Amino acid sequence: MIRTVESSPHVSAPVLAAYGYCEAVTGQQARNFAYGIRLLPTPKRRAMSALYALSRRVDDIGDGALDDDVKIARLEDTRALLTRLRAGEVEEDDTDPVAVALAHTARVFPVPLGGLDELIDGVLMDVRGETYETWDDLKVYCRCVAGAIGRLSLGVFGTEPGARGVERAPEYADTLGLALQLTNILRDVREDAAGGRTYLPADDLAKFGCSAGFDGPKPPEGSDFAGLVHFEVRRARTLFAEGYRLLPMLDRRSGACVAAMAGIYRRLLDRIERDPEAVLRGRVSLPGREKAYVAVRGLSGLDARHVSRRTVRRHT
Repeated sequence: MIRTVESSPHVSAPVLAAYGYCEAVTGQQARNFAYGIRLLPTPKRRAMSALYALSRRVDDIGDGALDDDVKIARLEDTRALLTRLRAGEVEEDDTDPVAVALAHTARVFPVPLGGLDELIDGVLMDVRGETYETWDDLKVYCRCVAGAIGRLSLGVFGTEPGARGVERAPEYADTLGLALQLTNILRDVREDAAGGRTYLPADDLAKFGCSAGFDGPKPPEGSDFAGLVHFEVRRARTLFAEGYRLLPMLDRRSGACVAAMAGIYRRLLDRIERDPEAVLRGRVSLPGREKAYVAVRGLSGLDARHVSRRTVRRHT
């Protein structure tokens, strides 16, 4: 069982200020993520913001306009910061608010900070321009940049005492991260192509006649783009179904947070499935009212109860 501390007796002013900075970054840069973590109690919400702020820093280095050798140096500087965090060497008066907040998070919650090293490994794959021949190849990347975040988040959420199959919670958190990342890859296929990146497996692209890539608002001539999208959507749905087995293992508010974030992406997947070429025309998103519905559904526990009933049927 993974336990967490719901609150700490005292949080100093410098640490509160550091968390405030991380929450501001999260609110400005990650609307879907910020929407989900609103459902958490304050200590967990702050911790998730600290994890996001460091993750965002790593992503921004990888996505920025710096030369590749400078990106690699800055990523290794961030790895050195993680080493300092693990050694307990970041003080409250440190000039880096993200480091201060994350140091406090690591003291209060059992977060596996090695997951952030995995994120750096994944972004280094981006910097080096790696491409992926098969789904198994792409899974390695997705586990670094998203599965690791799922496992880090589980360190904040914790698990409920007596939950069935709780030893598999990190596996389910990892799988849910893969589902979210594959949805991101589908949504951003045109944007990534414009940046010179291709994430979908080369053998899938070849199977559906899409090896020429996506450099415009229309699919490649003679391709079965809809077939490609529907194929990847089915793969993502399978990952969501497996990852959702995490929900009954979480407390109500942590489960609501996960259900809200995952629910938003599942609805994005529905939209992409209905109109595959929409991802070539622009960024697919959900209106606020639909996000609110997903949050209410998560708080109601409907998704967790559905998974619990399905699990019980499987064992009877």
